[in-house]
Amino acid sequence: MAVTGDETEAGTTGDMSAYQLHNPGSSLSQGGAMAGAHGSQQPAEDVSRKRELRLMKNREAAKACRRRRKEYVSCLETRVTKLETENRKLMAKLQLFDNM
Repeated sequence: MAVTGDETEAGTTGDMSAYQLHNPGSSLSQGGAMAGAHGSQQPAEDVSRKRELRLMKNREAAKACRRRRKEYVSCLETRVTKLETENRKLMAKLQLFDNM
């Protein structure tokens, strides 16, 4: 089966973004102390923080979408297998009736 990237994403980017947003020592929270000196820096940090949150949510949504699609395709493959088996059985029965 092909690697979808779900395994590698969980331990790298998503966790690091969450760590930076919640860690008091991160660069995002340090800029808040300097906001009084530079009035235009605070909105830029808010935009950056909102962007990081949006990207993190988007990553999670994309991961969930890939998982759901994978499950859906798996169910379809199972259904195809069952229907092919049923079709073969019915074709065999049909041949029995045609030979009579």
